[in-house]
Amino acid sequence: QVQLGESGGGSVQAGGSLRLSCEASGFTTSALCVGWFRQAPGKSREGLAMIFTHGNRRTDYADSVRGRFTINLGNTKNTVYLQMTSVKAEDSGMYYCAAYRGSCRGEQIVHSDFPYWGRGTQVTVSS
Repeated sequence: QVQLGESGGGSVQAGGSLRLSCEASGFTTSALCVGWFRQAPGKSREGLAMIFTHGNRRTDYADSVRGRFTINLGNTKNTVYLQMTSVKAEDSGMYYCAAYRGSCRGEQIVHSDFPYWGRGTQVTVSS
């Protein structure tokens, strides 16, 4: 059974850092496109970053987080991190990881491309 689980959320002050983790299990392949998404109350789900977990490990970022957030793999390849730095109040929201099999398609991080989702972890940034 395919499962994704996020952890690492919490409260952080503006300008601070936080690292989120996504653990993937049940996939029959280690070659996945894994993405991180954010949804704030009353807003649509926003794609933030994605990574191909195999081969060239290509990454893509939304303009809103490029240069501040980094997506990378853990040692086991079943774990994908989202390192958040210089966080802002507008970074608050529920953070989800999502995945699909194979290499990442295109450069846009589109939530409808991802069939597998975790339950999310809450991030609150205080100013």
